[in-house]
Amino acid sequence: MDRAPGLSVRVKLTLSYAGFLMLAGILLLAVVWVFLLRYVPHAASSSQAGFSPGRDDLVRAFTPAASWALAFLLVFGILGGWLLAGRMLAPLGRITSAARKAAEGSLSHRIWLEGSRDEFRELADAFDTMLARLDAHVAEQRRFAANASHELRTPLAITQTLLEVARNDPAADPGKLVERLHAVNARAIDLTEALLVLSRAEQKSFSLDAVDLSLLVEEAAETLLPLAEKRGVTINASGEQAPTSGSRSLLLQLTTNLLHNAIVHNVPDGGSVWAATAVRPGSVVLMVENSGEPVSHQLLASLTEPFKRGSDRIRSDHAGVGLGLAIVKSITEAHNGSLSITPRPAGGLCVTVELPTSGATPAPQAPHPRR
Repeated sequence: MDRAPGLSVRVKLTLSYAGFLMLAGILLLAVVWVFLLRYVPHAASSSQAGFSPGRDDLVRAFTPAASWALAFLLVFGILGGWLLAGRMLAPLGRITSAARKAAEGSLSHRIWLEGSRDEFRELADAFDTMLARLDAHVAEQRRFAANASHELRTPLAITQTLLEVARNDPAADPGKLVERLHAVNARAIDLTEALLVLSRAEQKSFSLDAVDLSLLVEEAAETLLPLAEKRGVTINASGEQAPTSGSRSLLLQLTTNLLHNAIVHNVPDGGSVWAATAVRPGSVVLMVENSGEPVSHQLLASLTEPFKRGSDRIRSDHAGVGLGLAIVKSITEAHNGSLSITPRPAGGLCVTVELPTSGATPAPQAPHPRR
């Protein structure tokens, strides 16, 4: 990489070190000279008697020695400053090299700077942490793009197949074709809207408003009540006021997704969903539990990944697009909150979302999960 005209940092440090050393030498010689001149008048009066040199003799003896001393300090300062500056700037060279590799698209390498924990070591460790996060983020985005392309291609391929069948079979029932095309198109729209919500949450492009999670739970439960009744699931909503700050629409989407997942991934008939809000010191909590089949820890670790569904991605009438918990995780992180998912011993999941509170209300303990 071409460097702009001008002195390098190493040269500047070398000149600074040499200049400081020269200034210190000049001051030291000046102090010595003043100290010697303090006794010169007495020596001059005695020199007439032949006992000691006068001021002129002192100048002739001191000036060459001082000049050689300053010349030595100059050479020593330049050489020593050049070596010391190179030694001090060596870690910066490794960091610069790593930054250039990162700019070229290579995020897998690390600096791993050795030595004591000084400013350069802290900078290198921070850079390594940034590279690790960027590497993981890019890998996640690539995986997400591949999954999204696959998911979006599926309804388009189904639509194309249905149209080809209808074109080759003039006697086909147009009503059934329109109904199937409507279902496929609705799924594509749902997927696109879910991707837009996920993108909006990740970019944090929203304003902060006062939101009560308990009201969102009531609204989401009322909206999903027909679905719950159709599947024979009972929704139990309870809790206290849980004030927080954030996007009301995104937090409502979060609550709706949690309740929707709890309803869909439940026992076939006679299942239950519990949704509760609580206040803790400095935070508010939304807890959603559901009955259902036991969930393995291997599946639990991947439930928040995009396009990952429970039951090995089996589709059903309300299986969703595989972005439910991924959106919940993204919205939670966008609001500086935390998300935890734990399996219930009796089957099902307990999902807990904790967000910063917008007030300083004293907080009782959150309700214990039902077993």
